[in-house]
Parts: sequence; C-alpha cells; structure tokens
Amino acid sequence: MTDPTEFVDADRALKAAHRTMWGLGNYPAVAAEVVRELGPTLVRACGVEAGQRVLDVAAGSGNAALPAAVAGATVIASDLTPELFARGRELAAAQQVDLEWIQGDAEALPFADNEFDIVMSCVGVMFAPHHQQSADELVRVCRDGGTIGLINWTPDGFIGKMFSAMKPYAAPPPPGAQPPPLWGDEAHVRGQFGVRVRELTAEVKTLTVDTFARPEDFVHYFKKNYGPTIAVYRRIADDHAAVAALDSSLIELAGQFYEGKAMKWEYLIVTAKVRR
Repeated sequence: MTDPTEFVDADRALKAAHRTMWGLGNYPAVAAEVVRELGPTLVRACGVEAGQRVLDVAAGSGNAALPAAVAGATVIASDLTPELFARGRELAAAQQVDLEWIQGDAEALPFADNEFDIVMSCVGVMFAPHHQQSADELVRVCRDGGTIGLINWTPDGFIGKMFSAMKPYAAPPPPGAQPPPLWGDEAHVRGQFGVRVRELTAEVKTLTVDTFARPEDFVHYFKKNYGPTIAVYRRIADDHAAVAALDSSLIELAGQFYEGKAMKWEYLIVTAKVRR
C-alpha cells in the first residue's frame, strides 16, 4: 500500500514545479501583448457590475481582474505564482483601481464558502492538474445564484495542439494529473460541474493574434516568454536534435493556424449559475 504522505509530498512538489514554471519568462508580457482581449471578453460575459464581489482564479497579472475592477467590482486576484502580481500591481496603479492580490491554489482556495458573486478564470484554472478539485472549489466559493465564468483553450485549437506537440519532450505528468486543454471541451466542463450549476452556456470563439509576422517569430517569443514552453526547452536543452525537432514541429504547427497575417487561436467561453 502506498503511504498517503507520498501523495501529499508529490502534490506539493507538483505545485512547487507549477509555481516555478509560471514564474519563468514573462507571462505578464504574453497577457498584455498576445491575449489581452480575453480578460475584458470574460468580464463582459460574466456581467460584472459595480458593487459585486469578484474572484479571479489563477489570475496571473490580472488580465481579467483588472477590467473587473475598472467596472467597479470589489476584486480579489488569486494565483499560485505570486511573482506575477508585481506587474499586476503596476497596471492597477496606472489604471487607478484597487484590488487585492492573494496567493492561492486553485485546488484549495483560501476563501470562505459562498463568498463571491462572480468567480472567473481566464486561461488560468485549466492548468491546475486535478480538474475536479478545481471545479469543486469554484463552486464552493461562489454564492447560490452567482456566476462562474471561464475562458479555456480548446484541445483542437492552436494552444491545445501546441501542448500536444510539446508533450513528447515534456516531463511525464504525475499520476492523476489531467491535460489542461480538456477544460476547453464542453462535455468535460459539464461533467466537472454536474448538477451544481444551471444555465450553463458554452461557446467556441476565436482570438485573432497578429503579434507575430511569421511562425518563427511566434516560436522565438514563446521560447523567451511563456513558462510551459520555456520549461520544455530547458528539459531538452542538452539534446540539440530534440531542440531542432521541437522547433520544426512548432513552426510547422504555427503556420497551419495563420489566416493572412494573423493567427487564429480557438477558445471555449463558459458561464454558469451556481445552484445549491
């Protein structure tokens, strides 16, 4: 029989690795320069209004938390990687809005039951490894009748395909960990929430990314700025053939998602009402 403490130790090690990974590079730059419009899109979908209490889970540097605060809500931005908060605080000061930044694990949120009117996550909670635990926590901290809102990359969209391309070069996931793009599958999301939500709506949309003139520019940028990509390349840094193969694979993949001068990245946007 496996000692339960082994599972606890393994989970702690996994979370520490995730925190380190998202602290690599410059995710705040990715949020501001590549996926900036997703945060406001999610805030609009959730119907954020002045006076509401809003929690942004896996908030990073505040891509969704900041526009929620601009809308007049009382906002807490929570993330496993508090190193990302520094840039968020700078942006909040520049926009003259106040919000609270609290370190927290999406699978064990440090908040009370029924505490928030809106609980949202913009391409964030999908990266927590145990999906059911994360879904349970989203429901737990949202009040009865409150809104859960999510934007997640889809399995068949560009980012989902990128993770598939990197998988052979990445460290094997620990037992029980689930792939992030599953959160971009409507059936999977419905299964995680079950009867605890009502009025669940899910729509596949496309983000137009015109940041990169060529596929090679995308690969260079993500190797420099995006934590998961950096972590994979660090793992194979001494294997020059593997590095070249992954470069080639990502360049080819990126090229498949160009329409004219811009890339098209697919995501799923979900909103639902909590039902106690």
